Amino acid sequence: MTKVKICGITNLDDALAATELGADFLGFVFSQQSPRQIKIKQAVKIISSLPGNVSTVGLFVNQRGLLVKLASQECGFNYLQFHGDESPHYCQQIRKEVKIIKAFRVKDKDSLKNLADYDVDIYLLDAYNKDNFGGSGSMFNWDLAIEPKKIGKPIILAGGLTPKNVIKAIEKVRPYAVDVSSGIEKGPGRKDHKLIKKFIEQVRSAG
Repeated sequence: MTKVKICGITNLDDALAATELGADFLGFVFSQQSPRQIKIKQAVKIISSLPGNVSTVGLFVNQRGLLVKLASQECGFNYLQFHGDESPHYCQQIRKEVKIIKAFRVKDKDSLKNLADYDVDIYLLDAYNKDNFGGSGSMFNWDLAIEPKKIGKPIILAGGLTPKNVIKAIEKVRPYAVDVSSGIEKGPGRKDHKLIKKFIEQVRSAG
């Protein structure tokens, strides 16, 4: 069964709705470049009100290790996701304390040539966008997501997924999980609960 990651959570209402509708992961973005940025205190308040059946993910982009560790300790994340140019060594050091998701922005085949250098728990494949590090709603060639599965790590597929195309994406790639943010929003950081429901229903129907 393909798992669902809802990213860009900024408020408790959306977090509870996503959880009740069956999301497996909730993502909290700490990058200042993102319109979905959340502060540590806000994230702590939301996470403390969640049931224990959902995994929480803190997302960072080329940020100081001190901030990452502080957010991880305060929020008690199940995973940390690094969406920037973090090195294999950086990820390995952090992994000693918490599970790591490393994101790769896919432009072409060369975008994934260093994938195996990262000894992390999960790979996330997102679309390349020169103006930002994620959440743009852009797609990439899903054919490129198939080869990395041979490495043996779970793959989360992201980038431009919506209720309309997620079944095709799953049938093509058969990922461990799919990640959605802008594809279920009524505005940056504000989720449309009907679209969350539809997205998760589509994922479950795809198996």
